[in-house]
Amino acid sequence: VQLQASGGGLVQAGGSLRLACAASGLTLRTYNVGWFRQAPGKEREFVGALRVTNMARYSDSVKGRFTVSRDNAKNTVYLQMNSLTPEDTAMYLCAAGQRWNVAYSTPSDFPYWGQGTQVTVSS
Repeated sequence: VQLQASGGGLVQAGGSLRLACAASGLTLRTYNVGWFRQAPGKEREFVGALRVTNMARYSDSVKGRFTVSRDNAKNTVYLQMNSLTPEDTAMYLCAAGQRWNVAYSTPSDFPYWGQGTQVTVSS
């Protein structure tokens, strides 16, 4: 099983990026998928998740700006990020799992992880 994240980079505040997470060895449409981020010296933070049913949830800090979607034909999940701010700077990681916590998503819900892609937002 492998998850390959891509699409990160350097962007100015107010800009947009779309991250992709391509899977091999598993069929993403049968998994819940999550995006997390981790900045230096900080704990891993939940960003957004998409259930198998395509119900989505987001952290309050990104709600209304970020969107998680999936392309089943490409076995790929995306994170569209708009209106980026310097506070969004972090390593972004995608994950897949089959457990869905009713209240909130945590890293322990996802046994499969990608290697991450760096997003840097300049002011």
